[in-house]
Amino acid sequence: MTIKDIKVWCSQKGLSDQAIKEIEFIRNSEPSRRVRSRLKNVSGFYPSKKMGLTIQFESRTVELAAIYEKEHDETVIEYYDQPPSFRIKYLVNGKNHGHLYTPDFFVISDDWIGWEEWKTEEELLQLVQKNSNRYCLNEKGQWISPPAEDYVKSKDLSFRIRLSKEINWTYQRNIRFLEDYLSFEAPKVSDESKFAFRNLVKSYPGITINEILNNNVHYSPDDLYTLLASDELYIDMYDKPIPEYDLVNVYVDEPTAHAYKNTFQNEVFEKPGLNIIELEVGNKIQWDGRAWTVINLGEHKISLLNDESKVIEIPEKTFKEFSIDGKIKGLKHKKDGIKEKALAHLINADKQELEKANQRYGVVIQILNGVPMGSIPIPDRTLRDWIKKYREAKTTYGYGFIGLISKIHQRGNRTQRLNEKTMVLMKEYIDSEYETITQKTKSIVYKMLVDACEEKGYPSPSFKTFCLHVDKQTEYERAKNRTGRKAAYNKEPFYWYLEQTTPRHGDRPFEIAHIDHTQLDIELVCSTTGKVLGRPWATFMVDAYSRRILSSYLTYDEPSYRSDMMVLKECVKRHGRLPKVLVVDGGKDFQSTYFETFLACYEIQKQVRPPSKPRFGSVCERLFGTANKNFIHNLVGNTQIMTNIRQVSKEVLPKTLAVWTLPLFAEYLFKWVYEIYDSMEHSTLGQSPRDVFLNGIAQTGYRKFTLIGYDEVFRILTLPTTKKGTAKVQPGRGVKINRIYYWSNLLYDPGVEGKQVEVRFDPFNMGIAYAYIKKRWVLLHSEFQMVLSNRTEKEIQIAFEELRQRKRVQGQNTSITSKKLVDFLRSAQGVERLQMQRLKDQEVREALTVLEGGISNKTEKQLKSTSPKNQQQQQSYALPKETSVKPNHRIIYGEF
Repeated sequence: MTIKDIKVWCSQKGLSDQAIKEIEFIRNSEPSRRVRSRLKNVSGFYPSKKMGLTIQFESRTVELAAIYEKEHDETVIEYYDQPPSFRIKYLVNGKNHGHLYTPDFFVISDDWIGWEEWKTEEELLQLVQKNSNRYCLNEKGQWISPPAEDYVKSKDLSFRIRLSKEINWTYQRNIRFLEDYLSFEAPKVSDESKFAFRNLVKSYPGITINEILNNNVHYSPDDLYTLLASDELYIDMYDKPIPEYDLVNVYVDEPTAHAYKNTFQNEVFEKPGLNIIELEVGNKIQWDGRAWTVINLGEHKISLLNDESKVIEIPEKTFKEFSIDGKIKGLKHKKDGIKEKALAHLINADKQELEKANQRYGVVIQILNGVPMGSIPIPDRTLRDWIKKYREAKTTYGYGFIGLISKIHQRGNRTQRLNEKTMVLMKEYIDSEYETITQKTKSIVYKMLVDACEEKGYPSPSFKTFCLHVDKQTEYERAKNRTGRKAAYNKEPFYWYLEQTTPRHGDRPFEIAHIDHTQLDIELVCSTTGKVLGRPWATFMVDAYSRRILSSYLTYDEPSYRSDMMVLKECVKRHGRLPKVLVVDGGKDFQSTYFETFLACYEIQKQVRPPSKPRFGSVCERLFGTANKNFIHNLVGNTQIMTNIRQVSKEVLPKTLAVWTLPLFAEYLFKWVYEIYDSMEHSTLGQSPRDVFLNGIAQTGYRKFTLIGYDEVFRILTLPTTKKGTAKVQPGRGVKINRIYYWSNLLYDPGVEGKQVEVRFDPFNMGIAYAYIKKRWVLLHSEFQMVLSNRTEKEIQIAFEELRQRKRVQGQNTSITSKKLVDFLRSAQGVERLQMQRLKDQEVREALTVLEGGISNKTEKQLKSTSPKNQQQQQSYALPKETSVKPNHRIIYGEF
């Protein structure tokens, strides 16, 4: 809304002048801080269509979920991240304490206006233990912050705390899956296709998505998902995630869905005679002479478990037919007395016992469903004991869970024999002497404990007892206390329970992609001089869902925004689209305003994985290892031998053996990336990345309306801009970009002179630049075109630093004019200083030619000098045609 609109709206709502003034202040303010990733959270920004700008989030599983909720809630008009901080005051140890506080969001909705703080209940409980004056529970059992509420009352507005447990993750997954189809660009479904879909669903209420897509090859997944997004067809968005295609039921509308669910819920199948089968979890049936237990009632399938722990699923329709035919018969229930005894065990068990039983039940069910015991970090003997008790209780009571309550299995005298004071002292020595970075041994700490016990007159424990209490601490916590957080990372527990949050690798191709850089294990030489130029850097963009490499880039330069933009550019050229979410590390190249602006233009969400947490980037990390192992380590000049550098003699040094040039290496690397790796079976997927990718696209929709044209506008948008983003048009001189003036005759226009215009420059050719004038991009030429043509930004930076350092040493003014810089580039001294960088840049240009689908100049000259047969072969290296898709010029900040 405009300023005028918001004032009218606030007046209609009856808000006070104080509240209106505060709302205006927040709407006109920038975010009070920039969020960042810490040890475990994934931060980033979300390109909001509702707000027309990017919204920050500090946690993927809390704030980002809140953003999706607000983005698709029709009652929410506006919401702002990290609103201006305000001071709160509360008591700490009986003394007044105050500090600035920044809530997560400020929300303007039809029925509520105020600040929101999103927390997990675990976080709040920890904060309450520190100080109960800042957060506490009110009489209704709701979390509140009295100091924050005291402030907002003075502004006549509201404040509330939202909990992560309020988030419905099924809805989150579904809204993200359908997000593309909720956009204005999504095409309309034809009347013919709409009639076909509605007629099919009306004839078969509750038909699954999988059945619809397999019913007729002419049914387009895109049309189906568009109808679901526009409410032309109905699914329960809060029930099951769409990617579980065979479980999601489709109806013509919401009332029909509720009617069918209420009719068939807890249905009892009956056959004339005595064969009555009550479908409830835990009941037993007889089928083909064997007893089976009902363990799950799905929408369309019934899961059964036999005495050998084998689980099968039967379609509900088939189960009904078998029961009518008498093939499946009901078995008598356990006696009521046994059921009451089982309930008595549940009633008498305390909270701690039930929590332990719940944890054991989660593990037992995994094993019964086929998870190997060896993959669970619990001793096999313990697991076998749990399974035995589960089965015995299943036979005795009809409920296996009862057997996992440890209280009914207690035997013997388990009273603690050690003096309580000894126990306290032992705990103190374990914490203060053993679990420290000094890393004292158990025997040393034990002797210290014995001496302390003798001094105080306490009975001392045995060394075995001491070791048992030491081992009660988890290996991860023990390692963290003794060796530090990073060293203990590999021992951090892996959680075996499935999370309800959005899958880490997404539900479809192009939903989530990872970008990362690595320095490859091979030394390369110059194709002109034969001189060793060093190890190249590779940048890969990998689709998280299919593990397919979407694009790659090779250079000698260390990671920078240039590498980032090149893989994005290559991705659009190869596939005509970009991913919805980009996962990156905390590198400076990913934090630049230029990079984030580009992502915002194309509505891409950025997520920054936590530092020192390689599991969050495992998709790329494993790919780098695969590339080294299966390809690079088999080439001459690889640096694998350098891991034991003291054993390497001069004749086997990789730099001595290096023969590969960057253009030739790039040709074979890209062939391995796009042909060999792409078609190899992936150990995690059980299929090749290409097959998973293509099948995923066919199942989840082609989404052609999201394609991006690889046109001149897109290529210009991938070029970097200045820190300010604009430059002033100076009459007669042009625009100044990176200390260099650029000019075009169109800058003579009086309507442009003296004004700020958007600018871009080419990092691989500093002789040209672009300016956005009168709704189109204009090519500009440098005032030193002959010298700067085809010189890279990296080369110019090196020259500038070299020249400035010389002036600093000579005690001169370190300011550098563009003329002095060009004169230095012309000088012999400049050539000597920049020769290595120029050789590297030349090799990168040759490699880029290969990446574009052509051949390097060196190879072309060789082919021309050979036979006509080889000259014919040259035709196969022609550049591929540009992607023939509709250009997409729309960006968040305006129209081109």
